[in-house]
Amino acid sequence: MKCPHNAHVAVVDGERFIVMKNVGQALEPRLEVVEEPDLKASNYSAGVRHQDDIGQRHGRTQLEELAHGAAVSEWLNSKAIANEMDEVLIIADPKTLGEMRRHYHGELEKRLVGEIGKTMTGEPMDKIAKSIEAA
Repeated sequence: MKCPHNAHVAVVDGERFIVMKNVGQALEPRLEVVEEPDLKASNYSAGVRHQDDIGQRHGRTQLEELAHGAAVSEWLNSKAIANEMDEVLIIADPKTLGEMRRHYHGELEKRLVGEIGKTMTGEPMDKIAKSIEAA
């Protein structure tokens, strides 16, 4: 996958959010950490969809994780609307990515250069860069 030079790379899971920037070339990304925002999850709208009694009993409904995904989308939306991010690549575990998509603003959607549904928050930057190349 091509990741344009200076594109922001959001690496997300249900608990962690890291913003990186590609300081390398489009086909040979080299990532640098820009920040790790401390977000307060406040949008629990996923709870309406996840009131499955069986899922709750077996621990498959993690509202905190889904709310974190919504908070990340809201943060990215605000940066896109404020013109603080031109191109964005999102790497998130499939469940979080699915929740994030429900909250994308049109401005963020215009700036997306891609999405990778994979858990990468605990991985070193060179491994994340290799995953981008391979996608």
